[in-house]
Amino acid sequence: MTAIAVVRIRGHMRLRGTIEDSMRHMSLTRANHCVVLPDSPEVLGMVQHAKDYITWGRVSAADIENLIKTRGRLVGDKPITDEGVAKHTTYKTIQELAVALHDGKARWSRIEGFKPIFRLSPPKKGFKGGTKRSFAAHGNLGNRGKAMPELLARMI
Repeated sequence: MTAIAVVRIRGHMRLRGTIEDSMRHMSLTRANHCVVLPDSPEVLGMVQHAKDYITWGRVSAADIENLIKTRGRLVGDKPITDEGVAKHTTYKTIQELAVALHDGKARWSRIEGFKPIFRLSPPKKGFKGGTKRSFAAHGNLGNRGKAMPELLARMI
């Protein structure tokens, strides 16, 4: 099993209640928030339901590790270090935790002491093509596939 990164692009204006519930279940409450989720049918159903407000794609363990090192936060808004990972989880380093998240052995939202989301900044040089069209139509919404790490690099 692999992992997908989901980023909320659009805000909450004119948002249907069912889509808002799906995004709340994924912990995506604000624009530019990111979560790492397992690539399961249940998760993909929620992601597909909210496709007009989010973008997603598969990420590697190295991408997850970079995300944790740069934007991961402990409760109390302190950065995550190897010592924090060893204290709050059964893993010893951030790299081991990233591999476990990628392989589906751990879920980021279930780790006590870690904030369930990554707060990202807007991408450098902006969203190319706008935020109202799908990625296939040269916009930014929907499934990005292998182009997701490039967007995350611009948002970190």
